[in-house]
Amino acid sequence: MRRSTVTLIGVIILAASALVAKPHSNDTKSGSTSNAAHLKTISGLVRDIACPIQHNEATSRHFGKSCLDACVKNGAELGILTDDGSIYVPISANMPDKDQRAKLLPYVGKYVNVTGELFEHRGTHAIAIKNISEDKSVHVDVTN
Repeated sequence: MRRSTVTLIGVIILAASALVAKPHSNDTKSGSTSNAAHLKTISGLVRDIACPIQHNEATSRHFGKSCLDACVKNGAELGILTDDGSIYVPISANMPDKDQRAKLLPYVGKYVNVTGELFEHRGTHAIAIKNISEDKSVHVDVTN
C-alpha cells in the first residue's frame, strides 16, 4: 500500500508540474510556429551591443558612426537599442539557435521597427525576428 501511495504522489506531482510549466515556444511536431497573438513590435537603433553598455551617452537616437563601423567590421554582436535603453538581441524562433547577425546587418545605424516573439530572462531581452523595416520618420543624430 505504501508503494502505491508514493507512486500516486509522484504521478500527481508530475502532472501538476506539466500544467504549471510555461513552454518556451509553441512547438509542434512539424516545427515551431509563432501564434500571431504572441508577436510584438519593438522600435530602436540597430547597433553593436557593447557601446551602449559601456557608454551612457550612446542612445537609440545618437551614435558615433566611426565607432559603430569599426565594431561591426570586427564582428561585434548586434542588437536593437530601444528608446528606454533596453537592448534586444536577436535569437532564432527554433532551437538549436542559429546566427541572426545577417538579418540586422543591412539595418546597422538605422532606426527600425521589429516584429517578432519577445523573450525575457533575468534582465536579458531577446527577439525572434519575424519582420524588420527601417522607420525613416525617426531622426537619428550621427557623429563621427
